[in-house]
Amino acid sequence: IASSQAIIGSRIGFDEFSAEYSEEDQIYLHKLQDLKNRFSCVRKVRGDGNCFYRAFGFRYFETLVEDKTDFKRFKDIAQKTRDDLVKLGFPEFTIDDFHENFMDVVNKLESCTVDDLLQTFNDQGLSDYLVVFLRLVVSGHLQKEADFFSNFIEGERGIKEFCNQEVEPMGKESDHIQIIALTAALGVPVRVEYMDRGEGDQCNHHHFPEDSNPVVTLLYRPGHYDILYT
Repeated sequence: IASSQAIIGSRIGFDEFSAEYSEEDQIYLHKLQDLKNRFSCVRKVRGDGNCFYRAFGFRYFETLVEDKTDFKRFKDIAQKTRDDLVKLGFPEFTIDDFHENFMDVVNKLESCTVDDLLQTFNDQGLSDYLVVFLRLVVSGHLQKEADFFSNFIEGERGIKEFCNQEVEPMGKESDHIQIIALTAALGVPVRVEYMDRGEGDQCNHHHFPEDSNPVVTLLYRPGHYDILYT
């Protein structure tokens, strides 16, 4: 099923989105109504274990296409990530390959349209390159701030082992720790709306980092992220 769905879909309204749920599913239908009251539409992302990175990447790049205010700051940070990763011991040859591809897409944001961006993210090869690089940025940030993040790793694993097993490989789902690391590394705050079977008629939400003004809003359903628009 995953491969027949677009990697990044078109914007759709909540009526179309809620068609996935049966009328008996009152918990979810109430929460969908809550989202519908606060957001205008949703963009679905393919569920392949990389959906957090793709949803984050596409939506943030989309904001840069529409408004160039943050472009220079982000471009400078993205440019610098290469040296940061090499300093941490990542192989230069590998990093350069992914970093160059990432920067090619970033540089095109100055002149491309949202449709162009959609085409880039729906090209499996290009899209995966972007995801790999974002995963490397997360791994680098976790390792750089190992003293802080090691408190959140369960079991006996060290940060490097955690990154090798849970962050760098494609298809590995993201948890809070990856979101905290990516938003901190790139300076792009995110709001996540949680739509699950928890009590109440409304979705809970969380800002990463707390007290920030998010520029990207994602919808989390157990094991999956999509993009929300106000």
